[in-house]
Amino acid sequence: MQRFSMHRFLISAAHKSSGKTTISIGLAAALRARGLTVQPFKKGPDYIDPLWLGRAAGRGCRNLDFFLSPHDEIRAQFAQGHDAAVCLVEGNKGLYDGLALDGANSNAALARLLSLPVILVIDARGMTRGIAPLILGYQAFERDIHIAGVILNRLGGSRHEAKLRAVIEHYTDVPVLGAVHEDAQLALVERHLGLMPANEAAHADQLIAAIAARVAGQVDLDRLLALTATDLPLAAPPALPACAEPPVRVAIARDAAFGFYYTDDLEAFAAAGAELVPFDTLRDDHLPACDALFIGGGFPESFLDELSANASLRADIRAAIANGLPTYAECGGLMYLAHSITWGDKTRPMVGAIPGDIHMHDKPVGRGYVILQATAAHPWRRPASAEFAQSIHAHEFHYSELRGLPDDTHYAYAVQRGHGIDGRHDGIVSGNLLASYTHLRATAGCHWPAHFVQFARNCHSPAREAPPCSP
Repeated sequence: MQRFSMHRFLISAAHKSSGKTTISIGLAAALRARGLTVQPFKKGPDYIDPLWLGRAAGRGCRNLDFFLSPHDEIRAQFAQGHDAAVCLVEGNKGLYDGLALDGANSNAALARLLSLPVILVIDARGMTRGIAPLILGYQAFERDIHIAGVILNRLGGSRHEAKLRAVIEHYTDVPVLGAVHEDAQLALVERHLGLMPANEAAHADQLIAAIAARVAGQVDLDRLLALTATDLPLAAPPALPACAEPPVRVAIARDAAFGFYYTDDLEAFAAAGAELVPFDTLRDDHLPACDALFIGGGFPESFLDELSANASLRADIRAAIANGLPTYAECGGLMYLAHSITWGDKTRPMVGAIPGDIHMHDKPVGRGYVILQATAAHPWRRPASAEFAQSIHAHEFHYSELRGLPDDTHYAYAVQRGHGIDGRHDGIVSGNLLASYTHLRATAGCHWPAHFVQFARNCHSPAREAPPCSP
């Protein structure tokens, strides 16, 4: 057994949009600036907040998700922070919010599972005496949840802060760890799908530094660390076994347009024997030499002109896929591989490997968790695996639809919950290409990176059907 971490806690709120992401980013960066190793985590399916948190902490953020993982796996995922001085978990929505009526998948349930004290961020705009029953109610609702302190956010000034501190001290026993005043200059940039990703936002590092400075000046970091110190030991997770199979070079789109990748998935690629070779869809003229291609999610609609202008790369990708290059694309990657993308009055040509056209909408077309069943057309089924007989839990979040697909299109998945391509199918299969709106995650029962890497091996050596290196 090893000492897991010196400090760990969950940042939550009374409701969504309370500013907890900004506070979490500021805390991660401020604690890192003190010389502490910070391991960030994010509850639920999310790419954008983890990009900011990982950039602030200087360490890849990891996601913890009740829908995708059983309890033992969540504990093992959390144990990835065993070598960090601080494990910071940012919740999603409010402390007691979740899909289940009994709160089994709430932020509070995660705090209970991982023995985490809760730091409650409260959007205190317009509040004075009413903040006391709010805090008391959150303490009383589930008494085994330990609210270690509150951080007041978006305060109107020093007088507002003084009133709130006096009320909380008089009526409750919860420490006020900080009071962050409203500052529009520190707001994270938002747009049609939420926050702008850190890989795309200009001057992201400067903004993070400014947030960290403001949080460090208005939050008592010493008291936060004192209240969240722990000596509870947890075993470090076992290292993934090294793969003895020949390496597979997987070209991966990593740039401002495509940046939605889970840290766990990238590690699973390495464990399966893949060498990830990044390329830039906006600037590189050609694909790097590779055995397979992976284009994850992102916001191609925000880079229509740049993506369409890079005609040489689009032609290179189209030819490679037509010639049988094993390819996997998720959401934004699917959009990029279509004939075109239309957003408002602008239409631009894309790769053209998928015989259909993308049309953007003002409201989500598919949003939330999905459950899929693999069909006989799924290209990664060989060698046979019991996983493909099971339902696959994943998620989707897209404002676009794909129009004009041929009637004889083959699909890798039947949709049991969610929307996918058309509410019934997802995962377009064409040759060695699989492209879906669904975002997969390497969790128990869904070892997709290993299956994709082995599929690429088999494509280059068809007679071989060895099992994946990583189960």
